[in-house]
Amino acid sequence: MFPEYSYPPFAYLRLAPNVFFGGQRSFHHDGQLCLEQLKPPLRVLGAENIPQRGPCLITFNHYYRSGFNAWWMALALAGIVPVDIHFVMTGELTWPGKWYAPLGQAGSRWLLRRFSKIYGFTTMPPMPPREKDVATRARSVRETLAFARQHPQAVLGLAPEGGDQPGGVLNWPVSGAGRFVLLLAEQGFPLLPVGLYEEAGEFCLRFGAAYRLQVPRGLGQDEKDRRTSQTVMSAIAAQLPPRLRGGFG
Repeated sequence: MFPEYSYPPFAYLRLAPNVFFGGQRSFHHDGQLCLEQLKPPLRVLGAENIPQRGPCLITFNHYYRSGFNAWWMALALAGIVPVDIHFVMTGELTWPGKWYAPLGQAGSRWLLRRFSKIYGFTTMPPMPPREKDVATRARSVRETLAFARQHPQAVLGLAPEGGDQPGGVLNWPVSGAGRFVLLLAEQGFPLLPVGLYEEAGEFCLRFGAAYRLQVPRGLGQDEKDRRTSQTVMSAIAAQLPPRLRGGFG
């Protein structure tokens, strides 16, 4: 048994003018409207750790099961955190192995680019990394770091795994994700781990305590990347049921 995920009446009609003609919306407000439709209501744990303001970098797992729309992870966070979150989101859906993948990829690039402008997010090429995306990924990283410098009190949101994981079990991020998080941490953003999962027919959101990321000096870039990823994913794992913690339990 799973929760019933639905959207507010006429949600698509409300969003359509922004998609086609521009303009901005509050993802926090839209997330609240969607959570009002969730049955049973979202179960929030660790509410005392919900950030009321920035600076803060929310790191969360990329929960997955067949039939679950990953958009609900961001909607749940956005609806609960009282300020708008600047999410780093995928810029393309891939549908590996499906005959309609080329058409779907093109359409999703256009639509997700529109969403990123409507809500003020930064897009990142999809996972796993593709050689053709190297320059685009580097540009996305620079854009995120620039946003963080320009908005030092922002609340940022990032799923380090960057894509669906088999069975929703926590997995290692790709190479470079740890260095990316470390760069944001070095700009003064404490990390706040969050676990999202379904249990006993409820969609659950658990907030952990914020912490300052510390990596020993003198390490090589690859070791910094690994150490950071291990620290970040272990903190997220602590917010998840044991069955979803993978190798970070």
